[in-house]
Amino acid sequence: MANVGLEEYARRLLAEVQATAEAEESTDTQAFTHRVLFDLEEAGVLTNTFAAYHAARGHQIHGYGLGDTGESLDLFVVDYKVRPLESKLTRSQTQTFFKRLLTFAQRCRDSLRQHIDPSSDEYDMCGAVEKALTEVAQIRLFVFSNRVATGTDFPPGEFDGIQVIHEVWDLARLHRHATSGALSEPIVVPFDPPLPCVAAPSSEDDHSVVLAVLPGETLAALYAEHRTRLLELNVRSFLQVRGAVNRGIRETLLHAPGRFLAYNNGITATASQVDLVVGPDGAPTHISRVHGLQIVNGGQTTASLHYARYQDKADLSQVRVQMKLTEVSPERLAEIVPKISEYSNTQNRVTQVDFSSNHKYHVAVQRFTRSLWAPATDGSGQETHWFYERARGQYTDGLAEAKTETQKQTFKRINPSRQKFTKADLAKYVHSWNQLPYLVSRMAQKNFVEFMLRIDKLQPVVDVTYCQRLIAMAILFKAVDRVAFAHGAGSQKSLVTTYTTARLSLATNQRIDLDRIWREQRISPALEAAIDDLCPRVMKAVITPLQGTHVGEWAKKPACWDAVSRVLWTVPEDLVEELRETPLDEETLGAGEQREKLAVEELLAVPADQWRTIGQWAKETHNLEPWQRQLVESVGRRLSNGQDVPDAQALQALHARQEALRQGYVPAS
Repeated sequence: MANVGLEEYARRLLAEVQATAEAEESTDTQAFTHRVLFDLEEAGVLTNTFAAYHAARGHQIHGYGLGDTGESLDLFVVDYKVRPLESKLTRSQTQTFFKRLLTFAQRCRDSLRQHIDPSSDEYDMCGAVEKALTEVAQIRLFVFSNRVATGTDFPPGEFDGIQVIHEVWDLARLHRHATSGALSEPIVVPFDPPLPCVAAPSSEDDHSVVLAVLPGETLAALYAEHRTRLLELNVRSFLQVRGAVNRGIRETLLHAPGRFLAYNNGITATASQVDLVVGPDGAPTHISRVHGLQIVNGGQTTASLHYARYQDKADLSQVRVQMKLTEVSPERLAEIVPKISEYSNTQNRVTQVDFSSNHKYHVAVQRFTRSLWAPATDGSGQETHWFYERARGQYTDGLAEAKTETQKQTFKRINPSRQKFTKADLAKYVHSWNQLPYLVSRMAQKNFVEFMLRIDKLQPVVDVTYCQRLIAMAILFKAVDRVAFAHGAGSQKSLVTTYTTARLSLATNQRIDLDRIWREQRISPALEAAIDDLCPRVMKAVITPLQGTHVGEWAKKPACWDAVSRVLWTVPEDLVEELRETPLDEETLGAGEQREKLAVEELLAVPADQWRTIGQWAKETHNLEPWQRQLVESVGRRLSNGQDVPDAQALQALHARQEALRQGYVPAS
């Protein structure tokens, strides 16, 4: 579809929608809504979306969505026409749509669902929105239209103290999205009036550089609008105000804003295209527009400006920030941007671990873990996330996004700090399981470098099962660590832990049931007893090095692992009974495609009618979350019509079915 023009795209979209509506026995508007939601979920723009129409005097809505982190509520309204090219969606009409969505939100807060049939999708939607409004930090209003809109740029607003963002996905934007193949739209920033700059000619064809000075208000506003999307190519997230640099930034902004330019190193940014205004001599003098803007160094400066402006109410009118802007050809981004970030960073020490933040492996692990709910095993019923901190500071940045104390407590409840783990932690867990404790003992950075070399060689496909087993390795490692502490490992505890985990993996031939550990979110009593018996034996071998060798240096040598691997120990019978029949080594690292195929087969093996009956059962018994009820019904409808189910929805649907079975749902025989 890359070469399809706007008019042809409009005609094709219309034909596809009408064909889908006929096949599903639904309306054109419903088919269009499902089509847009499917596309935007696949692209990662939206998550956990559900279509449900409700309208009354003053309000109208076609569906809603809940962000994976629980901090964002999305509300959708649809403008669909059978002759989309004969008229345009005016700015006034778009404003009316946004107003109707906010009115719906207000009426949900005023208990609108009391006047709606409890068995309907609209009732579930109202309940979900009413609950979300007490927890979220942001509301995003979406207008979906198959017409071209005359106005798409609407400033942020506010609803009872909650920030409101406006998004218009009209025909032109849907066409742009479909023909570009991009997973997320690039950030485009116009400067009116144009921003003065100095161009630095380059002898290289693949990039050029301009220097400019940005108003602090402008940079703060950019972060307020785009948040972490602005920092996607940054090696780390905002590091909060705990470090001396960030505290210094804040102090300067509050007490000496006019000196900010002198004190601060500014930002380094990249763009796919920079539109320049040239002077009479043909030399660039101003920047009029930047396409695909990304801040690759200076993320904490940018976010600090935002937080000073909106939390400290600082006056940024006197603040100026220097910017080095590099225009990079898109095909060279992956090669050049990490080097720009590495060589330009001087504020906080950035480690080798940081520079792998944007590797596709870590991006995938973050994507799956953010939507992966760990089973509640403490009787509270509260499911949680294991928070994978792909970039340094993401956890504290997420916590800082919560404006109220209630929102902060909700974030902590869903993302317990004890379940946060970093890239270095991940490498430690996996290498211990894969019997490479001497690499783990070489400390975080060296171990991580070796880990990435193996990842690039194996290229595992990251899916939900892969991430569940990674988390199970984390649970196992932490359990061993507690036992090592109890046995008095002291300052050598980290060494004893990795070697004990590796020796356990070797003794069991990697047949420990990681899937069971994931389901139960703990190790079994038999496994804990085995670790308690094994640990002191391993500890003796680790802390008794070859003559003349320091313990720390000894642990870094393969010879130490050779000594530990020969420690006499037999797996206890009660643990043998729990072991898998086959090892998990290849299945855990490298056979992801097969697991992904099995996951799809698992979804397709469930009869389409069963998904709908799960939804009906959940409504009648008031089990599952409202969005889960609608999800299983949506999956059933798609399967009945022979349609694909988005990967994210498939994973969530299987999770909802598992939860329904746990809560008492019995499939028809």
